[in-house]
Amino acid sequence: MTPDKFCADIIDPGLVRLFRIAGLPPVSAAARAMMLAIALQESGAALNARFQNSPAATPGPARGFWQFEQGGGVLGVLNHAASRTPAYVLCDECEVVAQPAAVWRAIEGYDFLACGFARLLLWTDPAALPAPVAASEQAAWNYYLRLWRPGKPHPETWPKNWTTATGLAAMM
Repeated sequence: MTPDKFCADIIDPGLVRLFRIAGLPPVSAAARAMMLAIALQESGAALNARFQNSPAATPGPARGFWQFEQGGGVLGVLNHAASRTPAYVLCDECEVVAQPAAVWRAIEGYDFLACGFARLLLWTDPAALPAPVAASEQAAWNYYLRLWRPGKPHPETWPKNWTTATGLAAMM
């Protein structure tokens, strides 16, 4: 899927719907840029990896375009003081039990739920989202590392992903 289609079909409606049902977090170009950059980083430039190691026959432990693990991002969003209430509202809206195993299984194919959890994980950081401009590439990379804690980060792909994301965020 192209990044612009990914934004139009998944990120933009997901951000708006999450805000509408939970009242937060706010929709912003900064959130859009971070979410797209992270999805590109986690799922590849083709934005087609709904599970870790895709398209291998044996999936790894992460699910959804943002590659959440059950005991990592999913558990964190469900338990963090800043995201717990909106996460439960989101689960209720999606008719998914607000338990790590249930959410983890659902986010592989339920893009709105995956998008919501990615946005809520960003919401848990007390630091402001990096501005969606090229000059904030390092700050955005640090933000991603802090929240996603990737086991095998690929810093060589981040500059292109951030440039793509900031270019599309400006069109919001």
